[in-house]
Parts: sequence; C-alpha cells; structure tokens
Amino acid sequence: MQALFTPFTLNNGVELKNRLAVAPMTHWASDEHGHLSDAEREFLRGRATDFGLFITAATLVTREGKAFAGQPYAIDDNDLASLTQTANLLKQQGAKAILQIHHGGKLAEKDLIDGRDKIAPSNDADTGARAVTEAEIHALIQGFANAARLAIAAGFDGVEIHGANGYLIQQFVSGHSNRRTDDWGGSREKRLKFPMAVIDAVDAVRQAHNKPEFIVGYRLSPEEPEEQGLTMADTFALIDALVEKPLQYVHVSLWDFFSEPRRDASTDKTRLAHIHERLAGRLPLMGVGNLLSAEDIERAYNSGVVELIGLGKAVLMNRNMATLLKHGDYANIDTELDPNRKDYYGFSEKLWELNMQQPAFLPKVKQA
Repeated sequence: MQALFTPFTLNNGVELKNRLAVAPMTHWASDEHGHLSDAEREFLRGRATDFGLFITAATLVTREGKAFAGQPYAIDDNDLASLTQTANLLKQQGAKAILQIHHGGKLAEKDLIDGRDKIAPSNDADTGARAVTEAEIHALIQGFANAARLAIAAGFDGVEIHGANGYLIQQFVSGHSNRRTDDWGGSREKRLKFPMAVIDAVDAVRQAHNKPEFIVGYRLSPEEPEEQGLTMADTFALIDALVEKPLQYVHVSLWDFFSEPRRDASTDKTRLAHIHERLAGRLPLMGVGNLLSAEDIERAYNSGVVELIGLGKAVLMNRNMATLLKHGDYANIDTELDPNRKDYYGFSEKLWELNMQQPAFLPKVKQA
C-alpha cells in the first residue's frame, strides 16, 4: 500500500505527492447560480486530505448542457469568486485541485436549461435533442476553453475534460450518437475531431497564460452497449490521438476496475490492461471502478495497469479515506453507508435522499 503514497511526476514537471485521486462525484449541492453553497462546502470538508489530486464534480461550461440540479458552473466571470473559493478549499487540504469541465449534450435535463434547446451531435428522438450547427460547435469548443480560463484565474491546478459517461464529448466520439455527414462525424477520424479541438482550445488558453504547470487531463469511457456504440477499437484510436496532445493524464471511467472488454479486444486482459498497453508509457493512466476496501485498492494498484488510482464511492463513505489508507487503519474503512450517521457524511439533502433509494451508482446502505 505504501507504494501508493510515493510521489509521481507528470510530464509537465508537476509532482503529485501520491498516486491517489478523488474521482469526480456529483453532489447536487451548488446553489441555483451554480456557486459554492454551505452544503457543498460541508461536502468538500476533509475529503481532499492526504490525496494527491481532487477532481471536482462535473462543472458546467455552457447553460444548455446542465445535467444535474446543484451542478457547479464555470460559464462566465460571475462564477469566478465561487470557483476561487472551491479551489482554495481543496488546496488548503493539500491536494492538487482539478476542475472537471462538462457539457451534458443530449443528457441535459430539460427542466434545468430554461427553455433552451437540448443539443447533441445528431438529432436524438429519445431525448428530444437536435443536432448542433457548425457555429454552435465552435461556440461549445470556446465554452470549454473559457472554463479553462476561469479555472486558471480561480487558482485551480488544472482541468479534466469530461469525455466520458455518455455526455457531449463522448456523444461526438460514438458512432451511435454521432451520425453527422460533415467534418464532425462519419468516419472514426472525423468523430474524434471535436474532442481534439476541445483539447487544443484548452491548451491554447494554458499557453496564452504561460502556465505550463497547469494540468490537463482527459476522462473517457471505453465502450458502449449499442450496436453502433463505442468499441475498444474506437478507444484505441482515441488513445492514439490523445497521446499526440499535450495532456498530463488519461482517466478511464469504469463501473468495475477489473472489467473485461465487450468487443474488439481479447477478454484475457481487462479493459484497463489493454488501454495501459496502448498508452505504452506515453501518458499515465488513472483507473476507477468500485474500489471500496483497502484490499480492493491494493489489488488494483498492484495489477500494474495504472499509475494513478481514482476513488469515488469510498470517499463518499469515508471523509478521511486517504488518511485511513496512509496510516494502515484499514479496519475503520466503511464499505457500506450507515443510515444513522447522516451528519458525518455531509451530503446535500438531494444526495442523501437519492442514496437512501439505493441506486447502484451510489454506496450500498447498511441494513439494520
């Protein structure tokens, strides 16, 4: 376990104090303006301590992309004071503060976008989203770039571009959701054009501010179940494109860290093993996926297929997760949520109520 607590140096020279990251967690806690609330402040309190990186909840870059109530904003200068407070709160706990920048695309919630159109790469009857225009595509790219500008101004140590979990950027990469016939879709190469343009725009902001130490990561989901959805072959092509960009890490979002490929890759290795092999040391890999106990985490790291470990549910259940791991206090790591300790967890009311309903993406609730 102590190997997890050794420093790791990124390719831009920034040293992380250890190999552990807090994965982005939706908290439903920002106020109606997307700003830091008392509830969000309480949720963040202590959770970054002894972690190398803390990646924030998905933070909105343009208004029509809002996918969650209580989602934080990085849209314009009105959001700067809140972002600054959030960055400071995380950095005071000793972690590198990474702002995850996000747009929901067709998964935006109609009730949250104030009458604006839902947008996606192509028309989507199931969600009522319409295809974006060329001009809107360029505006979206600039939305991500502007969020990076705000992150720099707020004092964040970096941004993570959210290209996973079925949201807008992944929608462009997927042949299931991107059926365009222009320069932004069709072939696999054209489907990769949007995420590459977002990365380039974010990097241009970094260069304009002369901030080579500013970290830029990219999060992806490797496969989709739909017939025309993402396959491992698509992900390998994405990896080949990502390693040519000035990124600091790749973050793979998985339900199960040890899951095997669905198609276009052998099942004798996990998805992360295949991706790590494809990266071939050119970028460090962060893996996440239902790692709840010290045993789970140690097994994952010792598999040798990631350089960085992301934790989500474990951090929801243990406000001092990294400290417990650091000191070998494994017996006090909770792997189920205790419904009698509501005040300890510091959840927003929305998050608590949702967790009590037992959706699979939130911690299991301990039974009496």
